[in-house]
Amino acid sequence: MNSTVKTILLTLLTLSALTIAMIEVSGVSTVKLTKLFDFSSDKKETANVPIDPNAEKKKREAEVRAMDKTVINVENPIHQFERIIEGDKARHTYTVENVGDKPLMIANVQVSCGCTAPEFPKEPIAPGQKADITLEFNSSGKPGHQKKSALIVCNASNAPYSIGFEIDVDKK
Repeated sequence: MNSTVKTILLTLLTLSALTIAMIEVSGVSTVKLTKLFDFSSDKKETANVPIDPNAEKKKREAEVRAMDKTVINVENPIHQFERIIEGDKARHTYTVENVGDKPLMIANVQVSCGCTAPEFPKEPIAPGQKADITLEFNSSGKPGHQKKSALIVCNASNAPYSIGFEIDVDKK
């Protein structure tokens, strides 16, 4: 092999190694590169592709909104808590009633702040039946008067239905 061919091959090898090193340092995955340049016809490799964490929630909401409509009612939709000290948690359970003539399905309870966590039934609520929705408020970093709300996303004609609470949090 003559020296010109050796120089060309060595240059190509060096550039290849440099390219691979740059790709590794940049964090670009082989899946992204494969999709970008379509190196293979096998599209099943998705191990490093992030899954939308809200996809299941969005799908459930779409399915519930497409259901036959009913009517939801909540006894005392606004709750007034007693005073608490910052760092304490407060929980309240709201009684939800299906006052319509079709099954009531709750898709989601959207809260106004990450400091409030909802719990709600995933099963249908039959006409005339009641179920519970619980909101838990974490007062860490939330001194003062707090007013929080949540929307019940469901297949009711009067949805989304608003519930909420007020609470005074004394500084620690």
